[in-house]
Amino acid sequence: MKYCSQCGASLVYRVPPGDDRPRYICDKCNMVHYQNPKVVVGCIPVWEEKILLCRRAIEPGLGKWTLPAGYLENGETAEKGAARETFEEAGAVVEIAQPYALYSLTFVDHIYFIFYARMRDSHFSPGEESLSVKLFSEAEIPWDDLAFKVIEEILKKFFRDRSRDKLTFQVGEIAHR
Repeated sequence: MKYCSQCGASLVYRVPPGDDRPRYICDKCNMVHYQNPKVVVGCIPVWEEKILLCRRAIEPGLGKWTLPAGYLENGETAEKGAARETFEEAGAVVEIAQPYALYSLTFVDHIYFIFYARMRDSHFSPGEESLSVKLFSEAEIPWDDLAFKVIEEILKKFFRDRSRDKLTFQVGEIAHR
């Protein structure tokens, strides 16, 4: 950041009084500009024991597979955001069943909040951010062609939990790419 979004003055980078880390501060209007993690919401959409994945049409991970997910919008609940992203990227209408995973990606300042969801029907189609969408059984998952490490970890835990017939809420951290 170079300029204050409130008054337009130049910013300095220092620890504000009472804080424990450096922030961008405007010496003219005293505005502290906090930079916080982005929240990514998404689903593990299931239809007849298969998982719906999207093949990405955008970077990062162009051409690789992932769960439908994206940034949570202001004024939107996590559940509605996850369902919206699933519809936008995969054309699938889902019913959110339960929260499944919360992962901190500290190397990119993202929080992933993923829900287990049931597809309402077998209709799906790629959105603008997807080259294609497809249902996969566990044996068919393209493990070597997944776009993100966090998705690989979530899917592995999901299939492990599902084989035990008990989905447990997962919390984790990915500290590097």
